[in-house]
Amino acid sequence: MKIPNHFLISLTTLGLSGGIISCNSIHKEQTMQAPKAEKEAKQLTLHGDTRTDDYYWMRLTDEQKNAETPDAHTQKVIDYLDAENEYTQKQLSHTEALQDTLYQEIVGRIKQTDESVPYFENGYWYYTRYEEGKEYPIYCRKLKTLEAEEEVLLNVNEMAVGKNYYSVSGLEVSPDNKLLAFGVDTLSRRIYTIRFKNLETGEVLSDEIPGTTAGGAWANDNAHYFYTAKNETTLLPEKILRHRLGEAASDDAIVYKEEDPSYYIGVYKSKSDKYVIIWNSSTLSSDFHILNADHPEDDFQQFTPREEVHEYQIEHFEDKFYIVSNWEAKNFRLMETAEKATEKSQWKEVIAHREDVLLEGIEIFKNHMVVDERKNGLTQLRIIHQKTGEEHYLDFGEPAYTAYVSTNPEFATEQLRFGYSSLTTPNSIYDYNMNSKEKVLKKRSEVIGGHNPEEYTTERLYATARDGKKVPISLVYKKGFEKNGQAPLLLYAYGSYGSTMDAYFSSARLSLLDRGFAFAIAHIRGGQALGREWYEEGKMLKKKNTFYDYIDCSKFLIEQQYSNPEKLFAMGGSAGGLLMGAVVNMAPELYRGVVAAVPFVDVITTMSDPSIPLTTNEYDEWGNPEDKEYYEYMKTYSPYDNVSKQAYPNMLVTTGLFDSQVQYWEPAKWVAKLREYKTDHNLLLMHTNMEAGHSGASGRFKRYKEMALEYAFMLDLAGIKQ
Repeated sequence: MKIPNHFLISLTTLGLSGGIISCNSIHKEQTMQAPKAEKEAKQLTLHGDTRTDDYYWMRLTDEQKNAETPDAHTQKVIDYLDAENEYTQKQLSHTEALQDTLYQEIVGRIKQTDESVPYFENGYWYYTRYEEGKEYPIYCRKLKTLEAEEEVLLNVNEMAVGKNYYSVSGLEVSPDNKLLAFGVDTLSRRIYTIRFKNLETGEVLSDEIPGTTAGGAWANDNAHYFYTAKNETTLLPEKILRHRLGEAASDDAIVYKEEDPSYYIGVYKSKSDKYVIIWNSSTLSSDFHILNADHPEDDFQQFTPREEVHEYQIEHFEDKFYIVSNWEAKNFRLMETAEKATEKSQWKEVIAHREDVLLEGIEIFKNHMVVDERKNGLTQLRIIHQKTGEEHYLDFGEPAYTAYVSTNPEFATEQLRFGYSSLTTPNSIYDYNMNSKEKVLKKRSEVIGGHNPEEYTTERLYATARDGKKVPISLVYKKGFEKNGQAPLLLYAYGSYGSTMDAYFSSARLSLLDRGFAFAIAHIRGGQALGREWYEEGKMLKKKNTFYDYIDCSKFLIEQQYSNPEKLFAMGGSAGGLLMGAVVNMAPELYRGVVAAVPFVDVITTMSDPSIPLTTNEYDEWGNPEDKEYYEYMKTYSPYDNVSKQAYPNMLVTTGLFDSQVQYWEPAKWVAKLREYKTDHNLLLMHTNMEAGHSGASGRFKRYKEMALEYAFMLDLAGIKQ
């Protein structure tokens, strides 16, 4: 359900008995009748309480979705999704010119022939480039200097020919620089097949490892590769295996198996290249196992015994490990320990816990340590000299921004590569000399056609929630914006998993700002903007604080004359789509329109079904409905269970048929139930990408078709027609 969307396909009707909608409602455009889903009551009973789900029948298995010849039930579901797509297309047909204008604007701002800032690793400069008119990246490198001849590792444009969806991920070059491991997903379900390429000959080896997460770790012998295998049903990563090049994947040795389905797992190489590290992570606990990369056939050793509540991360440096840990430290502290004595009792404190600062991570260099901290909702990068102890902070100079440590694979350097963006400043990559404090801009994402940050204003506001908490809001608008309550405003939020939506730049968003919209991000509880407590107050039995915060931010923006209920729009995706579902049940009168992208809206049913991908890993986020207390609490906010006979705002709901994070049937069922219950004449539209999953269409530009649709939906409602 985590952890940030649509092609129209032709409608087919097979004349099934008890058809889901009438032919007239599909084909007679002049009636514009909304699809009406058939009802088949299914009783769901838990703790003596029975819920009736009239649209449970919309579920399809992966086998049904992928069948060459669909059975009658599959066709019935596909027909319904097709009908919703056609209805959406018809209802928004008058915006097609606007959609095309928006798409051309958005894509037109993107530099089509582009290249990333090269980074140096193990003797090579690595970079990614794009060619004009092409959807996919080209991965490249040059030996020793940037003047050397280019070597193309992968040209994904050539690999993707003939595929509706194509994603390459997890590129890993062997220590001797001769081999490349990479993962390919052609289903949009984040199920990757790992392949290997000989970089000297260009040959793709016969080795093929299906059903993985992509990515992994090479042993130092250049012959063994460690990777993560997924459970075929739940799609949870559950095993770490060791592959020897030239041998069949069926012969790969299982080196670790996770028995607890509430954990995600994976494997990576330490920056020092000395260790292969297996990580395990649930919502409340972390676990690591380490192996000397020179001895790939040895057994992994547990770093410290797993605990029910203890989150930490490790970084190897010389003869010790640094540990970022929340052991007796809610906002985390920094510890260290000898590499031969890693049990927790041996750890020593380096940076103490602070009530007002969240320690998010570290980056280690030969002479320096960079500490990634968050204070007052904003990221701070703290530079510490490891030998002298001298330290300083980088100054970013804007009221709302996002900053991050970028790619830094080399130990022996004084240069920190970091990224910076704000609501007005495009993503910028800097090299920073940690001794001289000289900062060099290596690249700022170019906005074709020009962009002047001085033409826009950004603000940091604080709304008072109903319990007195101050909720930060990051806001941007074009100069000339009048705070008279008459302007359109889009309020975006997420609010789950401790994920903080920082203030970031979007060239696509200029299409809204330049038409008079303001854009705001509500940093609500459930995220981690104000520290670990901010997250814990928006999860489990406190989840409704997330929804209340968003509603109270909306009211604040209205009270402060940034907008009004006829011009205020709401948007969120995935767990942020749950937020949208809860908010429109609780306070529908506040919004003119809502965009709910891949929304997680059927909380109880999904969390009661461990066969659905990722469910078991979510218990510490939402609770397990097998526990009556959590069941009853979920029932008070689950959007699908709380649809009622009331007026709802105009709504656009998006999903993907192959979504493995939030299954398509959640938004499909929700829309069907909303159609049955809502008492208004506002738009209710659903758009299903019949070829894609949680992240929408693959490729560089296709996804902007979907964004143009969403923008046109809001602009049209705001009375902006071009």
